[in-house]
Amino acid sequence: MQGIKGFAFALAVLAVSPAHADWSGKGELGGVLARGNTETETINGKIDMTTKVERWTHQAGFSVLRTVNDGVTSANRWELRGESDYRLTERSYVFGTLRYEDDEFTDYNYQATASLGYGYKLIDHEKTKLDGKIGVGYRQSELRVSGDSQDEAIVRGALDYSHQLTDTTDITNKFLVEAGSDNTYLQNVLSLAVKMNASLALGLSYEIRHNTDVLPGTEKTDQILTANLVFGF
Repeated sequence: MQGIKGFAFALAVLAVSPAHADWSGKGELGGVLARGNTETETINGKIDMTTKVERWTHQAGFSVLRTVNDGVTSANRWELRGESDYRLTERSYVFGTLRYEDDEFTDYNYQATASLGYGYKLIDHEKTKLDGKIGVGYRQSELRVSGDSQDEAIVRGALDYSHQLTDTTDITNKFLVEAGSDNTYLQNVLSLAVKMNASLALGLSYEIRHNTDVLPGTEKTDQILTANLVFGF
């Protein structure tokens, strides 16, 4: 519990520290409500915010997914994330990042990571961008069955890609790996957004999440396909 509180406090400080700056970003919201022979409720949402202060770029985000079928919960996950980058040159920077995930349908009650590292803008064109990041950090996890904690050093890598296909269509792909001796976590999110106007878009997202070390009977890989309303602010 102390690890959760400490991580939540650190993320809150990261998000509000440049309070005098202007935040911008986007949110996504999707859901299903079915009544009749079956009762299904699904909600998924995501919000990502960014602000820049001189050489600093601060990012904070939150996502949630919950599904209930006939009174039985089949998905219940939320994630907090934050990052601060300090620009060294026009293309290179150093970063510090935090991530906390709570998912009722994995072997872990929670996974919390913190890392530091180096990033470089491999491609920085007007319509196409590719950022690469590499760093080292620390992960704290709690096993659901036993309640035991796993504390380990990790290597963190990430690739963030975006491309403007047309004036109204954008494609992005975010890949993340957090590799430790006990478990390696991989995440890839491929998204397509089609603008309806200056602030609203329709989005399609395909996400893969994979843990290499799971208990027998637990799937290593989760796949999620969602359609959302995307709004900018």
